[in-house]
Amino acid sequence: MLRVLTYHRVGLPGDTPSLDPSLISATPSVFARQMEHLANRYHVVSMEEALNAAQKGTRLPKRAVLLTFDDAYRDFGEIAWPILRQYRLPATLFVPTAYPDQPEHCFWWDRLHQAVTCTSQIQLGETPLGSLPLGTWDQRRRAVRMLQDYVKTIPHAEAMALIDRTCASLAPKTVPRARVLGWHELRQLAQQGVTLGGHTRTHPLLPRLPLHQVREEVKGCLQDLEREVGNTLPVLSYPNGSHDEMVRAILKEEGVLLAFGGQDGENRLGPPAELLQLRRTNITLRTSLPIFRLRLRRAFTYLDLWRHRKQRSS
Repeated sequence: MLRVLTYHRVGLPGDTPSLDPSLISATPSVFARQMEHLANRYHVVSMEEALNAAQKGTRLPKRAVLLTFDDAYRDFGEIAWPILRQYRLPATLFVPTAYPDQPEHCFWWDRLHQAVTCTSQIQLGETPLGSLPLGTWDQRRRAVRMLQDYVKTIPHAEAMALIDRTCASLAPKTVPRARVLGWHELRQLAQQGVTLGGHTRTHPLLPRLPLHQVREEVKGCLQDLEREVGNTLPVLSYPNGSHDEMVRAILKEEGVLLAFGGQDGENRLGPPAELLQLRRTNITLRTSLPIFRLRLRRAFTYLDLWRHRKQRSS
């Protein structure tokens, strides 16, 4: 059995106000306590160990945990990795390969967050959700969440066009710049022991793309990693955890052996089909240390599954 944990950013919301704070998984102090708990009570395994267990049937230690980080934000190298090295814990960083060394590129959710929270306007009109008030901080935060949720339900090209129109209409004072690690920094991390994996090229929700574009995103990402870093493991994390049968079929054809989604739960590294839809436990700012400890226990796997089914049905 393997428990996989998902992190995005480690930091303090006030340190990067232009970035969406909902992507912060833990503050530095809480993250350090979480890693201390893992080091003392669990066996944190590397991606290579997980892959060997899946391919060759080698046994993982009891209480095995795999640490994964999505999006390759700079704070992984600046904050998370020094803490991981302190406790000698391996980790995998999933990289959206169109972003390193491209400061003009910014994740759409960060663009939307800055446009809505920094605008001088008090109302956002003519959206698919109607007119959205922006008079208070709570209204702005609600508008961001509503638009983010809506964007994830429509075809990718339509979604990005909506983001472009929305940001342009709000006339933000500044354009946010990506805070993604560059290739030189990523190569240094790889030399220090970080496993780098694919996270597509531009981070689209793959089921919202035409299939030929899914293949371009996956194949291009793997080629980028090989060109810039050298030999990397054939592993990938689905953006937003989203995938379906056709997407998984393309990953299989492109040689991906392990792929990670967004559903909570433990994993049995068994049939090949299941290896392309591995479950992960997402860590957020609400995951206090007591909750972190509980979520690592098997009994709480079923609670997480019930909670997510309830959220989807509501």
